[in-house]
Amino acid sequence: MNHEQIERDIEHLERVISRISVADGIPLSYWRNRIASVSLGAQLPSQVKRVQKLSDALHAIEVRYRR
Repeated sequence: MNHEQIERDIEHLERVISRISVADGIPLSYWRNRIASVSLGAQLPSQVKRVQKLSDALHAIEVRYRR
C-alpha cells in the first residue's frame, strides 16, 4: 500500500472506531483484522502511533462488550 492509502485507511478507522458498537452488526474481529492490515503498511512513526491508538481503543471496546 502506498502512503496516501495508508493515511486514508487510518483516517477511516479513526472515524469508525470512535463510533462502533457490538450492535452495529459488524463483528469486532472484522475491525481487528482491518487494523492489523493497516498496521502492516504503516511505516512512518506517526502512522505506527495512530494505529497503536486504534488497536488500544478497539481493545477497550472488546473488553467492555465481553462483560
